[in-house]
Amino acid sequence: MDPTIRADLARLPAYVPGRSVPGSIKLASNEVALPPPPAILDAIARAAAAGNRYPDMGVVELTERLATRHGVTPDRVAVGCGSVSLCQQLVQVTCGSSADEVVFGWRSFEAYPIVTQVAGGTPVGVLLDDAHRHDPKAMLAAITPTTRLVFVCNPNNPTGTALGRDDLLSFLDAVPPHVAVVLDEAYREFVTDPDVPDGLTLLDTRPNLVVLRTFSKAYRLAGLRVGYAVGAPAVVEALRKVTVAFSVNSLAQAAALAALDCLPELLGACASVVHERARVRAELLAAGYEVPESQANFLWLPLGARTVGFAEHCARAKILVRPFAGEGARVTVAGAGDNDAFLAAARSFDG
Repeated sequence: MDPTIRADLARLPAYVPGRSVPGSIKLASNEVALPPPPAILDAIARAAAAGNRYPDMGVVELTERLATRHGVTPDRVAVGCGSVSLCQQLVQVTCGSSADEVVFGWRSFEAYPIVTQVAGGTPVGVLLDDAHRHDPKAMLAAITPTTRLVFVCNPNNPTGTALGRDDLLSFLDAVPPHVAVVLDEAYREFVTDPDVPDGLTLLDTRPNLVVLRTFSKAYRLAGLRVGYAVGAPAVVEALRKVTVAFSVNSLAQAAALAALDCLPELLGACASVVHERARVRAELLAAGYEVPESQANFLWLPLGARTVGFAEHCARAKILVRPFAGEGARVTVAGAGDNDAFLAAARSFDG
């Protein structure tokens, strides 16, 4: 007889990662195409030599470096095994039963409903507006007495759209103070619109606000899984109570510390991504596609019923994009050559 398993897991949606196919150009996972700089690779190699030792469970040095960088005290920083693990921990520390609800825009980061259900809460998705942006009024209307947490992905994954200062601040100020708001800024380093505020500048007057950042995108460490949250000390203390012991491994900690020493190089490379983002979007618009303005390292093509056919067409051209059936395709902005290959495939699509 099999062990008893939670019945609700049968209804759990599966996370669908971007595919990797040998010989194909992968534009499906919002990764930065460049490898980590040599200084980071050297730090990883040195850390690997001590792989027989457990990592620092408290992630003390990295926490202190991040606190110094952002002008906060270390008790306001929690480091996790990628920001997605912190998403799940935030649900764990705010939701005590399936009666507790977590609100988020939809479509947005597909892990939100998954981690909510895994952690025991009830996911509540709120449709984006016609411009593929979060709809603050609709999200506020979805908050009920049982709402415990709200996720706002800004810029939003997979649409790349972002809320500006007025919309975001009005929303934050209208959320009841006992409801935690998680501002997921995984793509912050690619934002060029000056109207999109840095969430870290909004924390001091909003104790219910938590800002998430990651080393997976601009810092090129997606394979090593490091993210962090900045928030009120009480929230950070709770996050540390539910973290999985030793989940941020030694190589990840060493790489993240080295990345902080390589900021000019890493952030400088973001500028080339931003340049290519504008070029690829302009070419797609000229080819007749609808493409919302993106503040991330990817573009969104709202193709509706044509989405799967478009992705299959690209795959035949050895270009892998990320389809969301019936909605649209997300395409990572890569180097110029890979982007040109994608544009050629997009122009030849007649579905």
